[in-house]
Amino acid sequence: MDPLSNNLFCLCCSLTTMWTWTVTGGGASIKVHFSLHCHRKPRMPSSLRIFHVAAKNQFITACISPSQEVVGAEDSKMASVEDEDEETEVVESKREEFVVNDSIWNQMVEIMMFSGPAIGLWICGPLMSLIDTVVIGQQSSLELAALGPGTVVCDYMSYVFMFLSIATSNMVATSLAGQGKAEVQHQISILLFVGLICGVLMLFFTKFLGVWALTAFTGPKNAHIIPAANTYVQIRGLAWPAVLVGWVAQSASLGMKDSWGPLKALAVASAVNGIGDIVLCTFLGYGIAGAAWATMVSQIIAGYMMIEALNKKGYNAFTISAPSPTELLQIFMIAAPVFVTMMSKVAFYSLIVYFATSMGTHTVAAHQVMMQLYGMCTVFGEPLSQTAQSFMPELMYGVNQSLAEARRLLRSLLIIGALSGLILGSIGTFVPLMFPNFFSPDPEVIGEMHKVLIPFFLALCVTPSVHSLEGTLLAGRDLKFISLSMSGCFSLGTLFLMLVSSQGYGLSSFWCALVGFQWSRFFIALLRLMSPNGMLYSEDLAQHRLGKLKVA
Repeated sequence: MDPLSNNLFCLCCSLTTMWTWTVTGGGASIKVHFSLHCHRKPRMPSSLRIFHVAAKNQFITACISPSQEVVGAEDSKMASVEDEDEETEVVESKREEFVVNDSIWNQMVEIMMFSGPAIGLWICGPLMSLIDTVVIGQQSSLELAALGPGTVVCDYMSYVFMFLSIATSNMVATSLAGQGKAEVQHQISILLFVGLICGVLMLFFTKFLGVWALTAFTGPKNAHIIPAANTYVQIRGLAWPAVLVGWVAQSASLGMKDSWGPLKALAVASAVNGIGDIVLCTFLGYGIAGAAWATMVSQIIAGYMMIEALNKKGYNAFTISAPSPTELLQIFMIAAPVFVTMMSKVAFYSLIVYFATSMGTHTVAAHQVMMQLYGMCTVFGEPLSQTAQSFMPELMYGVNQSLAEARRLLRSLLIIGALSGLILGSIGTFVPLMFPNFFSPDPEVIGEMHKVLIPFFLALCVTPSVHSLEGTLLAGRDLKFISLSMSGCFSLGTLFLMLVSSQGYGLSSFWCALVGFQWSRFFIALLRLMSPNGMLYSEDLAQHRLGKLKVA
């Protein structure tokens, strides 16, 4: 249709009427009957015919309808077609909405299939300490109090080396995103070497400086619990090399998006620990020493099975190699900010135990129970962090880069984190409220436990969401920001702890400090990720980060 005819047609489409035109030219006369019924949108009616009438070498263009009856029929067809188009648009809109919702649902299912087994990985360590707490708590309040500083040296200090786990998972996932299997094998070898060296150093630290660390931590008022705590630390310290090597092997498997292999290893280890505690402590009466032996043997078994699980994937986990200066620098660039982050977190938890220790044996025992429960529940959020670290690198700077998919993954992680936080907070609060005798028959210990239930719930319910956000920051290697923010939260939290401790507000005030610490981390990380210039919204930023990785 030429422009003039098109403009005429569009003008006609704005009216609903019947026209009769007489077109003359070159001695010819033609009556044109035009009927148009216009609906919502201007469309070309199917009844219109475009043709040219020639008269004395001139062409006249007209729009003709064969008859009124046919026009009416065609109008009905046009209305029917438009109704069908509207219905199609609605169906397509619903279909697109369904596809989006279905995609999010499938993504959440995939997250649960990965993080479900991964929960077992994170739960085994605190579970071992919780088993020790339950068994020892039934026999001696003094030894139960000794587990507080003992587990700080054994468990909390192991978190200092979490940088090995995070660096391994991050580097393996990034290399796999770039499809470099040979590079993955080399990185596993050098990280296993670093883990072994760190494990040996920690073995010597606990052997020669264990008593000094415990004395400095507990203070002169609790010198009577140091011998029992030192016995626990010395025995468990023998497993340090196996623990850190096992962490590297476990994190390598998780970076390959496999959580079932490591889970089998830790399931066996937990069973060994539980049986060992019952036999050595309950039946043979070895007390805190028996609990330490059972945990130490189970950790060695877990480390060996982690290595075997990695070998089954086609990698040689028994091959270790010393890293070059350049490789050490690369590991340091990732590990240093993570180290600061983990140190801030561990130091804050340790300070809470430190201030609680100065309040007497019963308060320390109650705090030990609640901290073990808290640690047991918070590990259910760790797989969300691991999921982000395993799946986000490919979406951020891999061969299948898609920041839109990365944002949708984060949304799924936050939904799961919020739901699991409410569930964990409710269960974690219900158990010590209704079944306190399961942990200690001492009424004074139970009374101290019940004082901190509300802040316990508030701190616990947000923890899985915090893990989701910080795991995404780690996956995007926004390490400087996360280390600075964690250091800031630690500094403010420490000032608050010192204030409430000097005023003698009691154990509940320390747990209120933990509430502020956790919620501050949540809001800071959320604002960072939701920023329009953040890693999940800026394509240029993602490309810049990819370039940095290639240079490294």
